[in-house]
Amino acid sequence: MASGHPDNGKALGLQRIINATKYSLAGFAAAYKHEEAFRQEVWLTLLAIPISFFVADTAIEWVLLMASVLLVLIVELLNTGLENAIDRFGTEKHELSGRAKDVGSAAVMLTILLALLVWVAVIIN
Repeated sequence: MASGHPDNGKALGLQRIINATKYSLAGFAAAYKHEEAFRQEVWLTLLAIPISFFVADTAIEWVLLMASVLLVLIVELLNTGLENAIDRFGTEKHELSGRAKDVGSAAVMLTILLALLVWVAVIIN
């Protein structure tokens, strides 16, 4: 099945890595441009990075802090992809489309709660 990209998955080796990097950067740019929630989470992550150096006492704590905020971005990107795929087929109201979007939103919410839990645990430790 074609990937929707110009190389249709036929590039090999280094060229495949270069193409994948270009598509990934395009995905980041599209999410940042079109998704307010992603923009907010990116800025919070950029704020959290320097703070994490002061909050974490060990390398493991720092990795946990970073992993938790990066996971929020990852799940937001997946949720955005899900929403865009659903909207690709139509924006009219449909029970299954609404349910899928709600489930994606719930995944983002749980990930944010996980990040908060990690940060609170590291801070009070």
